[in-house]
Amino acid sequence: MLDLIKVFHQVVESGSFSQAAQALNMAPSSVARNIDNLEALIQTTLFKRSTRQLILTEEGSYFYKQSGKLVEDADILLAEMRGARDTPQGMLRISVFESFGNLCLAPIIPEFLQMYPDVQVDLDLDNKLVDLHSDNVDLAIRIGVPQDSGLKARKLLENRTLLTASPCYLNQHAVITQPDDLHGHNCLLISQERQRNHWYFNKGKSNRKVSVKGNFISKGGSPLLTAALKDCGVLLLSEWMVKPYLESKALVGILPDWTVNHWEDGSGEIFAIYKSAQYPKPHIRAFLDFLVKKLGQI
Repeated sequence: MLDLIKVFHQVVESGSFSQAAQALNMAPSSVARNIDNLEALIQTTLFKRSTRQLILTEEGSYFYKQSGKLVEDADILLAEMRGARDTPQGMLRISVFESFGNLCLAPIIPEFLQMYPDVQVDLDLDNKLVDLHSDNVDLAIRIGVPQDSGLKARKLLENRTLLTASPCYLNQHAVITQPDDLHGHNCLLISQERQRNHWYFNKGKSNRKVSVKGNFISKGGSPLLTAALKDCGVLLLSEWMVKPYLESKALVGILPDWTVNHWEDGSGEIFAIYKSAQYPKPHIRAFLDFLVKKLGQI
C-alpha cells in the first residue's frame, strides 16, 4: 500500500499522470492503474478527472495531508536502516538563474560528480521561476526565501551588491561623489517590469532613493556585466559577479561608503530551495552540503 501512496503523492505534486509518470520513470497507464488500485483499496475517490485537469476531491485532500507523515516516516526508517550504504545516486535536476549558474555552479559541478560518480546532474539555466512539483525539479537556486510553505530553503550566500564602472567610463564622464550624481549617468539596469527604476542607498541614518535611467536593460546580470566592461555605463550587481573584475581593476568601485541595493528592503540572500521532506534524498542532501561548503569560500 505504501508504494501506491507514494505514487499518489507524486501525482498530486506533479499535477498530472503524465508528469508523475516522467518523475517516477513509469508509463502513464501504470500510474493511472496504481491510483485506481489505491482508490479501490481505501474505497474512496481521490481525484476528479477530466481531459483538461486533475483535481483532488475533498477526501483526496484529506488523505494527501494525513498520509504525508506516513510517507516521510517510512523514508526516514529506510534511510536509518540503510545507513552508510545509502550512497548518493540518480538524476539530480537543478534550476538556477543564469548568471549564478554560469559563474558559481558550472565550475564546481565537475568536482561534485567526481566525488559522487553515480549521480547525474541536469542543469537548467533560466531566470524564470519554476514550480518544483509540476516542473519535476529537485533543487532550485533563487534569491530570497520561497513563498510556498510546502518547500524548504537552505541559505547559500549573502547577496551583497556593489556599484561599479570601468576606469575608461569614469574618466570620460562626470565624477560621482554622491548618489544623486547618478542622474547624469548611463546606468545598466536589471529588468524589474516597471516604468521607473530606482536604486536604494544607505549610509548610517541616511537613506536615498535615486531614480536611474540607462540604454541597456536585461533580466540577467551577465549581459550588463559585459556592457560595463566595454565602458557602457554604471553597474549595480552582486559582489560574486564583479569581484574578479574589481581585483583585476577592470572595474572600479563607486561610492564604497554607501550600501546600495536594487530593492528597498535589500538585495536578499541566495537560497537552495527543495521539496519539503524531513529526510531529503541522499544525492540532494549531498549536493546541498557540497554547495554550502564550496560557496562559503567565495
